[in-house]
Amino acid sequence: MHLFFAKRGNKLLNILLSVIFFARFGQVLTSLLFKAGQPHALAFFHQTFTPFYFAAPACFYLYITGFLQDRKHLQKIEWLHFIPALLAIIHVIPLHFSVTTDWNLVGTQLAQNGYFSLKAKTGLFPPYFHYIFRPMLVIGYLCATWIEVLRLKKKPQQPLESEGRTWIIFFLRAATFFQLLGLLPIILRSLHIPYINTYFIILNCLALLIILLYTLHKPYIFYGYLLVAVNWTKKPATQQIDMDDLLVPAIAEDTMQHPVTVKKINLLATQLADYAFAMKEIMEGEQLYLVHDFQIIDLAAKLNLPIHHCSFVINKHIGKNFRDWINGYRVNYFLKQYPLKSDKITIEAIASEAGFKSQATFYNAFKKETGLMPTAYFAQDSGL
Repeated sequence: MHLFFAKRGNKLLNILLSVIFFARFGQVLTSLLFKAGQPHALAFFHQTFTPFYFAAPACFYLYITGFLQDRKHLQKIEWLHFIPALLAIIHVIPLHFSVTTDWNLVGTQLAQNGYFSLKAKTGLFPPYFHYIFRPMLVIGYLCATWIEVLRLKKKPQQPLESEGRTWIIFFLRAATFFQLLGLLPIILRSLHIPYINTYFIILNCLALLIILLYTLHKPYIFYGYLLVAVNWTKKPATQQIDMDDLLVPAIAEDTMQHPVTVKKINLLATQLADYAFAMKEIMEGEQLYLVHDFQIIDLAAKLNLPIHHCSFVINKHIGKNFRDWINGYRVNYFLKQYPLKSDKITIEAIASEAGFKSQATFYNAFKKETGLMPTAYFAQDSGL
């Protein structure tokens, strides 16, 4: 629900990811209901979540590909991916009221064989709508997603090469593991190999525990993707707010208009100068500004400094907020590369090499730094 209503970040990706987690939540909830012997509640919630089960594989594919291509809207043809979810809605609508469902039997089969082996009739379509069509969707979209990832990985200047790669590869591997683990009982049964369902539950729990321990040591991979700031009471500001503004309140010029509570920071003048020098040195020496998704939390981690100290130094000593500071480096890099590459690649491609993630961000930053748009700037520079 947090992701679905989030005001920050990429709204399309937030909604797709929320559907994936909502479908997983439905599986957990219905598992508890049939284990608790609640057939009436099981009937309601199983039918409610069934469309989400059939939408989740498509959402998984569209989320990964949309993330890699930095897309904010679905193309018209991509809506066809949700045809299985539409069929699932038709399946659960009681069009034929004469058809009755034995939910005690459904609960028993779910407890014994899991969701991909449900052979009791639960709606308008035959039982294989669940135990054959759903596994086909999962396997098909899982394969399509990995093919798309490997194909895009070979292309230059893709977001897969940025810091977002850590999050998307983590998410892709974790989701693939749990999907294949859920399909394993079906494969074993088809090969007539006995298995014990309890062992699979234990294996799932152990895998989840390992993932949780991993993320506790690297929580930054969630920022901006899973942990998306949302304001439930106020309308979003008209200006775009960077991820760094979510992590640390920036000391901006308009604090009188929009007062914020800022933690008092006591740094000596020599410390301010040393920190500023270290930031400039590492930014220029390692060219960190070329990374599309480089954020202030990454800079703080590299310098082993508190994030609020980094934000304070950039605002107070350097005199800019983090986004303007890093975009200044990117614009300077662009100005150096443009004369060398303008006859080979487009302005947008050079801007992407300079670290800009979108064309709008590049043009706004360029005008802010130079006072002109790129075309006017280079026309003036050439004396035209």
